[in-house]
Amino acid sequence: MDYGKALRLARALSGLQQQQLAELADMDASYISLIEQGKRTPSLKFIHKLSRAIGIPPHLFTFLAMEPEDTELMDAEEMASIGEALTKLVLKHGDIPTERKVAKRGKRTRAA
Repeated sequence: MDYGKALRLARALSGLQQQQLAELADMDASYISLIEQGKRTPSLKFIHKLSRAIGIPPHLFTFLAMEPEDTELMDAEEMASIGEALTKLVLKHGDIPTERKVAKRGKRTRAA
């Protein structure tokens, strides 16, 4: 699993900078940087915090982290089924936060 790749991709799709994500996830920006560099592997707790802050389900975050060797025991039909389920979950869950939504959330967080 390459959680650094998954985090870089999810963060880019959401339009978040590392510092913004750190504030939303209540984490240190240097830890996020270490994950993205592949120097740290996030715990399940941090995967959930990052997923929530980015606005994607943890399952999708884990799916984005998968490498070819992680799928060796899965057949193409099973992978397609996972992809469909995650797509439905994302569509049901809502959209990925835009920069405007992130800015608003950030303001509420700082004001609280």
